[in-house]
Amino acid sequence: MTVERLSLADRQLSYQRQVGLKNFSGVIFLSGFASNMDGIKATFLSRRAEERGIPFVRFDYSGCGKSAGKFSEGTIGRWLEDSLNVFDKLTEGPQIVVGSSMGGWLALLLARQRAERVKALVGVAAAPDFTEDLIWSEMSNEERETLLRDGVFYEKTDPERRAPITRTLIHEARSHLVLRSPLRFDFPVRLLQGMNDKDVPWACAVRLAERISCDDLRLTLIKKGDHSLGRAEDLELLWETIEKFL
Repeated sequence: MTVERLSLADRQLSYQRQVGLKNFSGVIFLSGFASNMDGIKATFLSRRAEERGIPFVRFDYSGCGKSAGKFSEGTIGRWLEDSLNVFDKLTEGPQIVVGSSMGGWLALLLARQRAERVKALVGVAAAPDFTEDLIWSEMSNEERETLLRDGVFYEKTDPERRAPITRTLIHEARSHLVLRSPLRFDFPVRLLQGMNDKDVPWACAVRLAERISCDDLRLTLIKKGDHSLGRAEDLELLWETIEKFL
C-alpha cells in the first residue's frame, strides 16, 4: 500500500489504507508512544489484512513517522484528535480498534467517543495513564525538577530509542486519565499482555481489566511475552484474537 496524506486544518497525517471487501468489519491500528505505522505489529496486520481482503487502516500521529510536525509538541489530546480524524474520515462501518501500548490508551478514549461504530477493542500491552503512573510517579525529585524547569526530560535508559518527555505532555495528559473511574463498554474487549514486559508491568493490565465494565472481556497473559509482543507466536495470537470479530 502506498503512503497517502490526510490534510486537516492545522496538520497533515500520513496513512496507509486498504479498502478491502464490504462483508468484513474494518480494522484500525493505533501505534505506541514514539512508534509509527511501520512497526512490527502494524506491518504484520497490514499483510494479513491484504491477504484476506480485510479493510485496514494504519497511520502516523502528528510528529511521528512520516506525518508532519514535531514529536516534542505531541500530547495525548493531540494524538487523540489525530485518531478520531482518521477514524471518522478513513473508515466506514463497524471497526475493530487495535491499540498498542499508548495506542491502547488512545483506543479506550476513542471507543468512548465512537462507541456506536466499535465492534471490538483489542489492547496490546495497553498503557493507559502511563504518563502519570509509569513516568511521573516513578521520577525522582531531581528528575521532576529538571522537567518542570527545562520543560523536557530524557530518560537515561535505552538511549537508542528514548523520546523526549515534555512538561506539556505530562500536564495535558491529566485531562485524559481513564483508570480513575470505571470504563463501561457494550462491545467485546480483549487485552493481550506479556508478563516479561519491562515497560508496562502486567499488573497494569489487571488493573485495567478491573476498571472495565463489560459483558465480554478477556485478559490473556503471555508468560514470556515482552512489551513489543513481536514474536511470531505473539503476532499469531493477535491475529487470531482479531479474526474472531471479522
